[in-house]
Amino acid sequence: MNKWNRREFLQRTSAATLAALAATSPVAGLLSGCKRIGAPDSSADTVILLWMAGGMAHTETFDPKRFTAYETGMEGNRVLSTFKPVPTVLDGINFSEGLQSIGKVMDKGTLIRSYTAADMGHILHSRHQYHWHTCYEPPQTVAAPHIGSWIAKELGPKNPVIPAFIDIGQRFTVGEAEELKAFHTAGFLGNEFGPFMIPDPSQGLESVRPPVGMDAKRFERRNQLYNDLISKSPVGEFGSDYQKESLKRSMEQAYMLLNSPESKAFDLSTEPKESYDIYNTGRFGLGCLLARRLTEQGARFISVTTEYEPFKGFDTHENGHTRLVDMKKMIDGPIAQLVKDLDKSGHLDRTMIVLASEFSRDMMVEGKPEFKVLEQVNQPDVLTDMKFYGMHRHFTDAGSMLMFGGGIKKGFVYGKTADERPCKTIENPIKIDQVHQTIYHALGIAEDTQYEVEKRPFYTTPDGKGKAVMELLS
Repeated sequence: MNKWNRREFLQRTSAATLAALAATSPVAGLLSGCKRIGAPDSSADTVILLWMAGGMAHTETFDPKRFTAYETGMEGNRVLSTFKPVPTVLDGINFSEGLQSIGKVMDKGTLIRSYTAADMGHILHSRHQYHWHTCYEPPQTVAAPHIGSWIAKELGPKNPVIPAFIDIGQRFTVGEAEELKAFHTAGFLGNEFGPFMIPDPSQGLESVRPPVGMDAKRFERRNQLYNDLISKSPVGEFGSDYQKESLKRSMEQAYMLLNSPESKAFDLSTEPKESYDIYNTGRFGLGCLLARRLTEQGARFISVTTEYEPFKGFDTHENGHTRLVDMKKMIDGPIAQLVKDLDKSGHLDRTMIVLASEFSRDMMVEGKPEFKVLEQVNQPDVLTDMKFYGMHRHFTDAGSMLMFGGGIKKGFVYGKTADERPCKTIENPIKIDQVHQTIYHALGIAEDTQYEVEKRPFYTTPDGKGKAVMELLS
């Protein structure tokens, strides 16, 4: 069993990045990939990943169980869900109270109730998030690309002036910054396929124009200075010609966006007030609005996150119930509106929306029932305070996902979990390599896609063994 702590995880992923830079052989892009025989016809052109960072409890959201109201002195083992179940548009399918808006659009998508996370020993959010976003368990000897980078590399931009991979909402100033950076990267694929970062969607326009008071000539001089600095950086000193060219192309793409009419899509102030107000539940809600506008302008892959910050958001180590009340208010309206808006404009047919989290939560079980790991929460058997009411421990044996558009079945439910604790997956488990390959299949990216790195093939899924779950596709 691996027992990596945060420091070891960071040291080894950082070493992998340096190893990729120092590789003596050229890397992706200058190498031939696989034969790509039999690539499937695509049903999607764009992917929007709605990332519920921090561990979203399935029993408190999209897979509710028996509701038990809080009572001081109650036994914790009695509590399966702290919210009442409410009906959705699908017959016999309930969501947790507070998610009624999303429940009303489930006739346009698929509910997955059987995602199971990997067993990697001591559970760290950054390690499981790395695994979800790259499909590879850390640490790796090379920097594994983010799924958005694979898509950007294989398909290229839909609109040449819109970055192919855009990440909205994640800051690197709120804790565990280096661990988060480890998977917000294109890895060996090169900088031009990395994420265009927009930490605050309300300031998206600031990301695509020079600072106030800086004229175009001064900006060009700064751009040249930046290129000079890069040439003296580790990339310039140790990187391959491919990596240097990739970095140069990424800067050229940013400069092209700066001068394009499409840059107005980043300006949320131009959105009609009625629409803006529906999305305006905070940075995540406005991120969904920005994702809609960028999809309409030809973005290829967009990630919108509730943002991972330790012990905040969905990282509910205490006050699980009260925290989820606020989180639901943040996500329910904007996600439902995003689906409706893209459906109304006709973009949903070719845009796949994926809602996911790194793992689930339970009040009593850390890890899996048959694969328990070190306890990280002081959860009393008897609840003496409201702060203990809710799902706190990290549970990896079940999890919920939503998928809409891009060839995904409508009004479909996949997988099942037990109705009593432990509320684990009992039908149709789905793992991360299957999730990734289902997305790739819909986009027309073949399952044997690979590049040679360090004289060995590196696939989109480990050893190229990921298989699409065809039952999810219409």
